[in-house]
Amino acid sequence: MTDALPRNAVLLVVDVQKGFDRFNEELHRNNPALEANIARLQRGWRSTGRPLIHVQHLSRRPDSPLRPHQPGCEIKDEVRPIPGELVVQKSVNSAFIGTDLEAELRHRGYTTLVIAGMQTNLCVSTTARMAGNLEFKTFVVSDATATFDNVGPDGTRYGAALLHNVALADLHGEFATVVDTETILQGLGDGA
Repeated sequence: MTDALPRNAVLLVVDVQKGFDRFNEELHRNNPALEANIARLQRGWRSTGRPLIHVQHLSRRPDSPLRPHQPGCEIKDEVRPIPGELVVQKSVNSAFIGTDLEAELRHRGYTTLVIAGMQTNLCVSTTARMAGNLEFKTFVVSDATATFDNVGPDGTRYGAALLHNVALADLHGEFATVVDTETILQGLGDGA
């Protein structure tokens, strides 16, 4: 990324919720700097007056820590919204399905999305793929996304770092441009 980000580029922070901490008990998460890097991005966005949108997953699964009306559903303190910032609530992987996100973006004339959050290979990827298909200029921030180990249908355990890297490779150049936090912050200009 060599150009400055537009003044109305949206930082879309996906599903950084307290309930994911429960997975750390049994599954390894990659990128321990996730929250710190998202907080850096948020400071840059807020200092330049760019729009910031939070996505919160409201699970319908009875065993999910992200069910509504319980502590795990809350956005983590390090990256929580401030008054005036839009929070989009979803119940599936894509932030565009069953929400008014696309309508809000189109109404406000926002055409560039910078996506960070959880999980790289699930909700971040699904949202980025749809954003690209909907013709938004889309960036995914590699070191401001993370995922967990997962077990395949044959019982093989795949490490979080591998899943993260493959998800980013699948997105880059097809649905989005994958960059790191520092590159994005530089694209904000002198105000960040």
